[in-house]
Formats: sequence, C-alpha cells, structure tokens
Amino acid sequence: MRDLGRRARQAARILAHSGTDAKNKALTVAAQALRRDMATILAANQSDVTAGQGKGMTPAFIDRLTLSAERVEAMARGLEDIAALTDPVGTVIAHFERPNGLLIDRVRTPLGVIGVIFESRPNVTADAGALALKAGNAVILRGGSDSFHSARAIHACLTEGLLAASLPEDAIQIVPTTDREAVGQMLAGLDGAIDVIIPRGGKSLVARVESEARVPVFAHLEGLCHIYVDRDADLAMAIDVVANSKMRRTGICGAAETLLIDRAVASSHVEPICRALADRGCEIRADEAARALFPAARTASEEDWRTEYLDAILSVRLVDGIDGALSHIADYSSNHTEAVITNNPAVVERFFNEVDSAILLHNASTQFADGGEFGMGAEIGIATGKMHARGPVGVEQLTSFNYRVRGSGQTRA
Repeated sequence: MRDLGRRARQAARILAHSGTDAKNKALTVAAQALRRDMATILAANQSDVTAGQGKGMTPAFIDRLTLSAERVEAMARGLEDIAALTDPVGTVIAHFERPNGLLIDRVRTPLGVIGVIFESRPNVTADAGALALKAGNAVILRGGSDSFHSARAIHACLTEGLLAASLPEDAIQIVPTTDREAVGQMLAGLDGAIDVIIPRGGKSLVARVESEARVPVFAHLEGLCHIYVDRDADLAMAIDVVANSKMRRTGICGAAETLLIDRAVASSHVEPICRALADRGCEIRADEAARALFPAARTASEEDWRTEYLDAILSVRLVDGIDGALSHIADYSSNHTEAVITNNPAVVERFFNEVDSAILLHNASTQFADGGEFGMGAEIGIATGKMHARGPVGVEQLTSFNYRVRGSGQTRA
C-alpha cells in the first residue's frame, strides 16, 4: 500500500504540468477501450453479481452493482464528456492589482493525490479515475469486494488510455486486494501520500472514514432526500415528479425517501400521488393523517423519517404548509437533496433560502442530483459538507488554487 502511495505521488507531480491534449487523449482512448472490451467487462460484472446474489444481497444493492451494455456505454460517454470539459488547471479565477503595483492572480491547481473508497458501484472506477485525471490529480481507487472483478476490468481500460497518451500508468491505480486493512492504511494517508479521501458508499463506510481519516475528507453522507408538495402545486406534475424521484432508480443517493404534502390539499393530493407510487410497486409508510386518506399505507414510525431506504419504500407525512415542511426537513435531512413542487414563487424563495442542503430543486425530480446531469460529465459523489466542495464533486471541485504574485521590485516597509 505504501508503494501505491509513493508511485501515486510521483505520478501527481507529472500530471500537475501535463497538457490538456494528453489528458484528453487518455480519456478518449479509455472510452474506446470500454466499448471494445464491453463483453469482458460484462462477464466480470456477472461474476460479481452472481456472487452478490448468492450472499442474499437486496435487489437495490444488486441494481447498484449491475452493469449492462447501456451502462457501460454511459461510462464511455461520460469519459468523452469529461474530455470535452474545459481543463480547470491553470485557470485564473481572480485577478487584482494592489496600490503598490503588485499583480495577484488566484489560479486553479490540482489537489495532488486523491484516495477514493467506494462500495458496490463499479462505474465509480471510470468516473473517479477520469475526473481526477482531468483535474491533474493522481488517484488511488479502493473498490468494495462485491465489485472487485468489475472494477479491475474497467481499470484496465483506463490504464490503456494513460499509456496511449504517454502519461504515467500510476496516475490511476486500483488497490489490488479486498483486505479491509487497505482502507485503514488509506485513511492514515499512506505516509503523507494522500491529500484527500472521498468515500462513496453506505452510512457505515462514510462513518468509518470520517472517524478514522487523518487526511481531509469530502463527506458524502446518506441521501435522505425530501420532496415537499405545496398547496399551489400542479397535481399532475406532482404525481410525475414524485414517482420519478422515488421509482426511476431506488438505489441511488438522489432517490426521494420522504414525501411531505401540504395539509391544505391532502384531500385532493394524497390518494392520487400514493396510488401512482403503489401502482409502480412502492410501499407507502405514512403518518396517521395520511393513512386516513390512503389506508393501504403502513404506519410510519419515528425511525422511518430517519431512514434512507434505497428501496421501493417511501415515507409520507402531512405538514402545515411551507413552515411545516421546513421544520421537518431541518429535523431529519442529511443535507443532500430536497425538492419543492409548487407554482408559488414566494414558497420557492423561502425553500431555497431556508433549506440547508447541497442541492435544491423546484418542480424537478430529485434524481437530477447527479454531476452528469449538471453538465460535469460525471461525479465522484455528492459532497454534503460545507468545506471546499459541496454538491456534485466534478472536475473543478477536485482542484485547489494558489496565488501568483508578480512585482517589479517592490519591498515592504
């Protein structure tokens, strides 16, 4: 593990001044390799999926683990999209001149070496490797044992791209073991080699990373996402947006977990919204007031308001308007993603100003909480903290900056 860190640090020094054309070539060749080796990747993935099914993993977990031809193609397109992005390294993000004639630029620079620890999603291998590379960083990837074979097959394509572009092979490394001790060594920083850790996984993984890490962490907490349907919402829109937010893919962090409905429209909105969800296979867990209007719902417990299901389950509660919605979200949100459905601009303004989450949406599905949907090409995760990066972690979020001061002989009195 220490050797991985040493080699990553050496690669980072080279990447810091590598040209945009070389990085883009590596990404486009890797994308071509993903398409060419699709059968190999899918076979490796099937091995992982079969093993997961044998362990009795939930359908939502298996969905996160499973690759298809469409998902591999999406990975390839993601690499090409990242290649098409503006290279952030060297971008002047501020310029000012002091009265004494000093010229000061604030310029984007790479972070250095990034450690990414993830669980079941094999696509993180491609997304994290590509984003780190475009931002001039080396990356060490430690995937979960459940996606081990898939991640290695994808990593081989990334390595091919690096070699084709004459970039260091060690710029994107994958931990070659499933031993959990490797995680502990990464969290300790590999003797100072790792500059930042990004966890991508469940609550227990993130909790361990935040507890044990001796290097900075871009926290990605659970996606306990809420939708508030206001009294001024269009019902047809609310049905479509809520159903998509919950059921498009239930196992992603942007899936809605709690639905809040304005009590003022409960009699007209609860039954059709809940019926649409139930018809799509969603289990409804509701408070007593909502259950009175949709008796097929199970009774929600206090724990339900705190649960990221990552499954076809949704908690439903009636609230007293925007004040009630804001209060509930403040008490239970993980500060990931929240949405409001309304045609009232004043309600939108309050929601946007008073909800303290990384991503806020108006009249749109929570499943848009995704770096690719934000035009970032891909993302490593959704950062829910407030230091350095917040929301989708894309290319720009994987850079730091320095100050470059130009003078003409000035001395300080």
